[in-house]
Amino acid sequence: MRVLAIDTALEACSAAVLDTEQGGIVAHEQMPMQRGHAEALMPLIKRVMDHAGLAFTELDRVAVTIGPGSFTGLRVGIAAARGIALAAGKPAVGLSTLAAYATPLIAADDTIPVVAAIDARHEQVYLQVFGPGGRTLVAPRIAPLREAVRAAANSGAPRIVGTAAELIAAAWPADERKPRAVEQKGAPDIDWVAQVGAAVADTGVAPRPLYLKAPDAQPQEATQLSRR
Repeated sequence: MRVLAIDTALEACSAAVLDTEQGGIVAHEQMPMQRGHAEALMPLIKRVMDHAGLAFTELDRVAVTIGPGSFTGLRVGIAAARGIALAAGKPAVGLSTLAAYATPLIAADDTIPVVAAIDARHEQVYLQVFGPGGRTLVAPRIAPLREAVRAAANSGAPRIVGTAAELIAAAWPADERKPRAVEQKGAPDIDWVAQVGAAVADTGVAPRPLYLKAPDAQPQEATQLSRR
């Protein structure tokens, strides 16, 4: 299977090509950035596809992270994935950013719980808690920091990964077993996004953003024109 993976959900603009017949990742690029994904993504994808030596029509699918993450970043990546898939006549599949964070840790040792956590700002955290075998203990959600810490601590002594990993570790209860590992990462590893993208089921439904919360910016009622 040949998969083009795209991730613009958080603090990086990334793409990779996985070719299972060639033994794995054949091209990838991951550029750390806070903003500017829209301008950087398509040139980056072209470089990765050129390095892989593939045409878009030679892909089997396009995979993209659907969130949670930056509202703007998610729209950029999903729009690109859907556009490329449509033009190439291939399916597009989505995977959560939280699962992309957790998968390499679960693959390394699936007996130790994993907490994938993303900073949602304003003392809130997106999180998902995975137990033995990668089983979901706490489904993807947004929660106040204290609630997120309690959910993480209830899993035992987990490994924590994501943009909010250090935030959760700093608020860890003194009477609970400390996390086994804390890995602060601005974005998931794009190689693992590709591998998860190859494994997820194709539902036939185009990827859509997984926001988990309303946007911070809301229309101001005072500026709206009254209807007649």
